[in-house]
Amino acid sequence: MTTRFQPGGTVVRREIMRGEPWIAIPQICVHDDGDLLVTYTPGGSPFGYPGSGAFPVGRHPWMLAGSTHWRGHGRLELHWTGVEHSVFLFWAGDGREFQGWYFNLEDAPRRTPIGFDTLDHELDVWWAADAETYVFKDVEEFEETGPARYPGRMAEIRAEADRIAARLDAGDHWWDKSWADWAPDPAWSPRTLPEGWTTLPFEAR
Repeated sequence: MTTRFQPGGTVVRREIMRGEPWIAIPQICVHDDGDLLVTYTPGGSPFGYPGSGAFPVGRHPWMLAGSTHWRGHGRLELHWTGVEHSVFLFWAGDGREFQGWYFNLEDAPRRTPIGFDTLDHELDVWWAADAETYVFKDVEEFEETGPARYPGRMAEIRAEADRIAARLDAGDHWWDKSWADWAPDPAWSPRTLPEGWTTLPFEAR
């Protein structure tokens, strides 16, 4: 049975790297109909890093950079069952101006009792709100780190990026653009990670 989350409830996003947790972020459920899961990361949300592990590709880059929590207005994420990317939305400035659509290549969400598991694929597509078209992001980083992080999957990740680009070129909008006007409940505050988040069973891809 598919775990569904209630609006306002805590949803933990975990990234699983080569068979073990790599990072976790407690988010807030905005919408969940069983197919589309929308989550929000408020500014100040903590990042969780496992205390021990084999770390076959090293520690998470955010941990190495000393990042401990999310900064800014927060991030909205749109996740679809079985889809190897999500769509992130960002806002900035005192007026909370919408910045654009960030097509984040990652493992399709695998639901867990506390949230969902995924893995960021480094390669992304960004369409700024004031731009005429999109650009690819982090291509060099993907080519450099990808063979170790995603062994045997480089071609399929590139193909997913190409599919996104082709759909955008065709004028396809498979996400609801009205999310750009969304605003969080002012009563929402950063959540905390539950005890045992590193040991909760997961399926390693």
